[in-house]
Formats: sequence, structure tokens, C-alpha cells
Amino acid sequence: MKLSLSLLFAGLLAGVSASNVVELTPDNFDSEIGNGKPGLVEFFAPWCGHCKNLAPTYEQLGDAFAHAKGKVSVAKVDADGVGKPLGQKYGVTGYPTLKWFDEEGNVEPYEGGRDLDALASFITAKSGVKSNIKPPPPPEALILDVHNFDDIALDETKDVIVTFTAPWCGHCKNLKPIYEQVAIDFKPESNCVVANIDADAQPNKEIAGRYGVSSYPTIKFFPHGGKEVEAYEGPRTEQAFVTFLNERCGTQRAVGGGLNDEAGRIAELDTLAQKFLGAAGDARDYIYREALTLSESLGETAKFYLRVMEKVVNDQESYIEKESKRLGSILSKRTMSPAKLDEIKMKANVLSAFVAKKLEEAQEKVESVIGRATAEL
Repeated sequence: MKLSLSLLFAGLLAGVSASNVVELTPDNFDSEIGNGKPGLVEFFAPWCGHCKNLAPTYEQLGDAFAHAKGKVSVAKVDADGVGKPLGQKYGVTGYPTLKWFDEEGNVEPYEGGRDLDALASFITAKSGVKSNIKPPPPPEALILDVHNFDDIALDETKDVIVTFTAPWCGHCKNLKPIYEQVAIDFKPESNCVVANIDADAQPNKEIAGRYGVSSYPTIKFFPHGGKEVEAYEGPRTEQAFVTFLNERCGTQRAVGGGLNDEAGRIAELDTLAQKFLGAAGDARDYIYREALTLSESLGETAKFYLRVMEKVVNDQESYIEKESKRLGSILSKRTMSPAKLDEIKMKANVLSAFVAKKLEEAQEKVESVIGRATAEL
């Protein structure tokens, strides 16, 4: 029984650690490669640091094509050990070296990126065999290239921020999730575009040279009206990007999506809102008419102020409190369309114009009482 359990455990362990990357030697190379089946071969050395860094990705690549072992190979050769003659035969002088062998054994160097997506895409393009890697979601940032760059980045009706990146660049990879969230934040703003271009792709290098891009990522802002292009040199955080774009685009977006607390607020009507709360009778009616006249030239959100004034005439405390809670609940659930949520956020912001001053006055009264009590002591 003990022997059986040991064999079972050994079998399970072997199954867990089994690799889908084929190990090649001079004895099995010709039977595995170029004998009617193409393959990507890594020539490595066990002591090589770059090889060690590539190893986890290369194992994933083997797993990605494990379902197609009869059609394409993902293989490796210890070119500093038992496979040294193979390394010499195929002109390997550094590690790791990746080479593609077609069905007949014809060889060509692999010079693309060494991330999983780039490697898998190369094998698919060469062999027609698709990997089992789930495709990533489409990017949120608008992708530019030599064909559409001028039409979008130089559109004089839009403000456009562009990251010039390279697929192999580590800093670019670190920036990507942050930049993608910024693109989501500004998605409702059709005239404030968040875009990216692979500046290391050969067709796009002329554009990179045109704007003096010599390192990655380089970030540039293309303002509307054909104004001078501006280099973005701020922090690479979502908050910093949002602040920068709000200032340049005249928008009021918030980190994480939606609008910030200033959206929809109008300074002139904020002042009237406070006067309205402190007034009564004919004075309140006069302020309402003044707000009505002002609203005709202050845009759509001015109507929110008028509606609040109309509602609070009879029961201001109840309406402001209940409506604030209702709108806050809707915003927290975020189940409506972005456009509708923006409208509700502006209404909530306008409501706050009718309570902010009261809260300040209440705080001042509390501080005044505390000050008198302290003086008496």
C-alpha cells in the first residue's frame, strides 16, 4: 500500500510540474522541428539572467499552445550544455536567442517583443494556430498610428493627450493601467481625447521623430485651435492626469469616473442661493426672479437652482435633506448611464450650494460658544 501511494504521489507531482515546452537535444531536434511541423525555439544558458527572466513567460507560451502540439512546437535548447552543437549550428552567440523554424526547417530570427502576447501573436501569424490565451479587453485609450494620428491629434476642435510608448518598455507597462483609467474617466468628454501610439513601431517612427520622442513613455498634450504642443511632465498618477486635463480641457471630471464636486456650480447663483435661504416673503420672491433672469444666460444647469428654490419655499429643510439622500443613493449605486449620472451629480452639487453656507455658520456658532466658554474659565 505504501508503495502504491508513493507512486501515486510521484505521478501527481510529475503531472503538476510537467512542462509544455519541448526540451530539444541533437538527438531529437530533427524529429521535432522542421519535419512537417514548425516551431519557436529558445536557445538558452542555465546561468543567463535574461533567460531566467524569460522562463516563466516561455512556460506560459508553451501552455498557450499545448492544445496544438501536433501542429506547432514551443521548444528550448540548452545551448551551453547538451545542445551546444545546435547553438553553434544555428549561429547562436548570445542568450536567450529565439528562432523560428518553418515546416521544412528553414530558420529566421525572432526579433519581436518578449512578452506573452507578442510571442503568441507571432506564432499564430506564422503557423495559423491560435493560442488559448483569452484576448485582452479592447483598450480604453484611443489607439493612434501613422494613418490616423494627424486627423485626431491635430484636430483643432479637440484637446488630445498622447502617450508615446513602446511594447517592451517597463515604465510604459506600469503606466498603462493608470492611463487606461484616465481614459475611462474622460470617456464622456468627446472633445478631450486620451490616446496612445506605439512610437517604436516602424511605421510610426516618423511621428515620434517629428515630436522629438527619444525615450518612453513620452507624454504630450495637443491643445485645440492648433496651439503649441505641450510636454506633460507631471506625476504619472490618475489624480495628476485628471487635474491636468480638467485645467487644459475646461472639464470637471473626477478620479474614478463621473464629475467632481464643482460640476454644475455657478458662482453668481451660489451667492443667490445663500441669500434665498436667509430671506423670506417678498424678499425671497425677488431673489427668485433675479435668479430667473440670470439663468437665461448661464446654461442648462442654472435651471437646477431655480427648481431647488421652487421646492424649498414651503418646506426647505425636508426637501433639501430628502433630495440629497436620494441623489446620493443613486450616485453610489452607479446603475444608470454615464450621461444620466453626470446630470444627477450636477443636481447634487447644486443642492450643496443651498446648505454649505448654513453648515459654515453653524460651525462658526459652535466655535463662538466654545470661545466664550473658554474665556469665562
